[in-house]
Amino acid sequence: MTIQPSDRTDSAGFAGSGFGVLIAERAAVARAPNPVSKILLDKALVLLALPILLPLVLLVALLLLITDGSPVLYAQTRVGRHGKPFRCWKFRTMVRDADAALERALAADPSLRLEWMAQRKLRADPRIHPVGHFLRRSSLDELPQLWNVLVGDMSFVGPRPVVPDELHFYGAFAADYMAVRPGLTGAWQVSGRSNTTYDERVLLDVDYVRNMSFGTDLRIVAKTVKVVLAQTGAR
Repeated sequence: MTIQPSDRTDSAGFAGSGFGVLIAERAAVARAPNPVSKILLDKALVLLALPILLPLVLLVALLLLITDGSPVLYAQTRVGRHGKPFRCWKFRTMVRDADAALERALAADPSLRLEWMAQRKLRADPRIHPVGHFLRRSSLDELPQLWNVLVGDMSFVGPRPVVPDELHFYGAFAADYMAVRPGLTGAWQVSGRSNTTYDERVLLDVDYVRNMSFGTDLRIVAKTVKVVLAQTGAR
């Protein structure tokens, strides 16, 4: 897949000029379909899913309380539409001193540090507790993001939500990413997930933004059900 950076961004990426990013983001927004129809689809999907998923949310919360105590939820700052930060909610899948555990592991293993720097993920992550492994493989850890969709921070389908420190991986494509709301599911989640490289994730996100449509969203939602049940690419 070959995708060119948004119009009027330079080869150095988005960090060079705030004005350049604004111009590129407006160009990306102009390519996107009517946001009202997408918001209506988001609300409809959440309302349809809640009667089925709410009992599951409560069951997972109870399981976490019994096995690892509180808190059961974890909020992390992610980059939203127009670059606006928001609190992205998940079930807590990591030990309480996760940051310290990561630093200890990276300091002790140079190959692990290289993997982290390249992918921002680890195949054998020392921070994840036993129940957390199950929640991640089944994607149940992301159920609290239904709240983010309901309040408008996220969309049901969109680019993968990233932390501010990851945005530089998008380079000149950052404007495309910030043109829309990040998604609970998306092209990356149904195209291999952790089996893809970070560069491939970026291209999948950008391709979605530039070709998004009502039909594409429905296809991704349908494919998400299949991927989650099969646990394809999940870790």
